[in-house]
Amino acid sequence: MKELNWQELGLTDFFKAQHEESMGKIGRISKASNGIFTIKTAACSYTGQVSGKFHYQAGDVRSYPHIGDWVVFQALENEAKAVITHVLARKSLLTRHAAGTTTEEQIMAANVDKVFLVNALNNDFNPRRMERYLMQVYESGASPVFVLTKKDLCDDVEAKIAQVEEIAMGVPVYAVNALTGEGSELLEQEISVGVTISLLGSSGVGKSTLINLLLGENLQKTQEIRQSDQKGKHTTTHREMFILPGKGILIDTPGMRELQLWADKDAVESAFSDIESLSQGCKFRDCQHEKEPGCAINKAILAGELSDSRLKNYRKMLREVERLELKDKYGAHKTNRILYGPNGTR
Repeated sequence: MKELNWQELGLTDFFKAQHEESMGKIGRISKASNGIFTIKTAACSYTGQVSGKFHYQAGDVRSYPHIGDWVVFQALENEAKAVITHVLARKSLLTRHAAGTTTEEQIMAANVDKVFLVNALNNDFNPRRMERYLMQVYESGASPVFVLTKKDLCDDVEAKIAQVEEIAMGVPVYAVNALTGEGSELLEQEISVGVTISLLGSSGVGKSTLINLLLGENLQKTQEIRQSDQKGKHTTTHREMFILPGKGILIDTPGMRELQLWADKDAVESAFSDIESLSQGCKFRDCQHEKEPGCAINKAILAGELSDSRLKNYRKMLREVERLELKDKYGAHKTNRILYGPNGTR
């Protein structure tokens, strides 16, 4: 393995200040699978597991190491193996609601600076889904960047870019053809030494192809799109961190069929800041944006300044977050009765 420097791995004063040499060596988790971790240092890599004491004291899923984490470890003598003793405090955490009906959090990546929200410009283009991903990034503490792939399969690129800019004011938006590299020169201005970027998107949107383009070599497997619906196929099955020497750090995550939210009301308000801003102009403080007189939201919809579908998605996200908070507090059965009543009506 080519020797790196610590800055290329993303080590900053924030993490240095937490580490004392007496505690052990420091490294970054570059791969995690079934309790086995790859720990990357500037000089080499180790295969590690958490110590028995660590496992005994761990409280929940956030306590354990995850890809992107900085950890302190003890290297085993004469072996490329290690025992992880501490996880350093994080500066960001990208999570989702785990699949299924239980209230569980799933960690996607830690200590991410930017999230490339990868979406395809072909028939799979979906602004409402993009709003969900955007909200989760705001919750994480990282900065969002929209990357629109499969530019060659789209006849109205500029119109679709405008749709994304409408739902994500101030967020950078780039359209690329990852097969030819068209548009990547603008995207690369978001990448710099020591900056950690996670790629997030639905299955088959072209994340693996984009990573190969940025890496300059075909390390990630890719598949052709289905001709029936022009959708890509699920390729990545695990999370992995890639170092771009002299550039930055990429974390790839498996594509998702859907993103179940793990967020709060503040994240909703950040993702829908235009609606929050418009609502300040409503005549009534408790305006529900239905048929109340003097509603600034309805006025904006009639004027074509805000889409009705965006308002509906905003309400849907608020309900979903409310349900998640109640479910965590009371459990699924009681939450249904609180939200919908004994007869299933709200």
